Amino acid sequence: MAKKTFVIDTNVLLHDPESLLKFPKSNIAIPVIVLEELDKMKRLPNDLGKNSRAVFRFLDSLNKFGKGDLHHGVSLENGSTVKIQLEYKTDAHVNLGLFVNDNRIIMTAFLLYERGEKVVFVSKDFAARIKAEAIGLEAEDYENLKYSYKAIYKGIRKIEAEKHEIDLFYKDNHISLPDLVDSRPNEYFIMTSREHSSAVGKFDTSGNGLIPLLKGVNTWGIKPRNVEQRCAMDLLLRDDIKLVSLIGPAGTGKTLLALACGLRKVFDEGLYSRILISRPIVPLGRDIGYLPGTKEEKLFNWMQPIYDNLEYLCDCTGKEASETLKWVMESKKIEMEAVTYIRGRSLPKIYMIIDEAQNLTPHEIKTIISRAGDGTKVVLTGDPTQIDNPYLNEDSNGLTYTIGKFSDKKIYGHMFLEKTERSELAAVAAEIM
Repeated sequence: MAKKTFVIDTNVLLHDPESLLKFPKSNIAIPVIVLEELDKMKRLPNDLGKNSRAVFRFLDSLNKFGKGDLHHGVSLENGSTVKIQLEYKTDAHVNLGLFVNDNRIIMTAFLLYERGEKVVFVSKDFAARIKAEAIGLEAEDYENLKYSYKAIYKGIRKIEAEKHEIDLFYKDNHISLPDLVDSRPNEYFIMTSREHSSAVGKFDTSGNGLIPLLKGVNTWGIKPRNVEQRCAMDLLLRDDIKLVSLIGPAGTGKTLLALACGLRKVFDEGLYSRILISRPIVPLGRDIGYLPGTKEEKLFNWMQPIYDNLEYLCDCTGKEASETLKWVMESKKIEMEAVTYIRGRSLPKIYMIIDEAQNLTPHEIKTIISRAGDGTKVVLTGDPTQIDNPYLNEDSNGLTYTIGKFSDKKIYGHMFLEKTERSELAAVAAEIM
């Protein structure tokens, strides 16, 4: 059976610079136009530049130490071969403008197809895949770093229990789960009985059963308004859980809860030295262009939602909101940073909040989490159904990928917040629009 030939688009390599290793027992063709596009990006001081350089380093290592050459193909240990495709179809019956790089990449795949190879065009660009399919090519998304958003666990579920079992749970602060219940570390269970008794517990792997939630969750004037928020705050306040993800639609309290618990841990308990808050610089709608001023002045506009939450929390403390906010900011215990500038740092004893994490790729999330030093807690918040990055979707974004990868780890906890608590208007909008 003939091997498939996968023609790789630029955006795939930028999404995952190790993607060339993910097509075993196949032929991998990289159009020379792709290298030209990567070359233009290699000096960028962000993840695009980093990933571009990683691809070139990998290709250079193949050229030096691989079996074969990049013109005819270099053999990899997984049974695949990698080559640079210099030619592309210029006299095809299809009329794709060759002044567009995407079209030249597609026509590279079309040339190999006409030569009798079983070609699959791989791209993160939906429009490019449609054009490839329109001229008769097989096209697919790159799905290696991907988990189904609809299949990820919620972090909380309901189970039936007898009333006397719930009574014992309140008395002994522990209850064993039925053998048929398959639970994940730090998963929450709402136990209900036919007599309308109920209790909420967190699965503890060390005791192989449910334990009560932490008491005293009134944090900087914020109280949970539903059971999901109560469990989310429990995750955020537990010091042994080093990575927490909160997902849900707008207004469910993801960022507010994360920030409130961070303020308690830093200012009240002194467990962490400071709060580091970061958001990916991805605009919603049309961008307003370059912003004037220093880095801090530029970040102020991107971090405005964080400042809004801070002001609200300071107001909830019952003290003079403006004075409290001034005291918090002057303490130098809250740091705002763009995701781009986190790479290369070592961050010990930090309470780190990554907001709008659904706009990050799996590699960007990996870069962020790997910055965590000793004693650091990382909180990821976002809504995978609201993605502004054109090359990500609800399955391939870094937030969904992290949930899928960490779901069975003791140091990780996750909560899906479904109910909008911002206002009645926001709740209705989230439901019907």
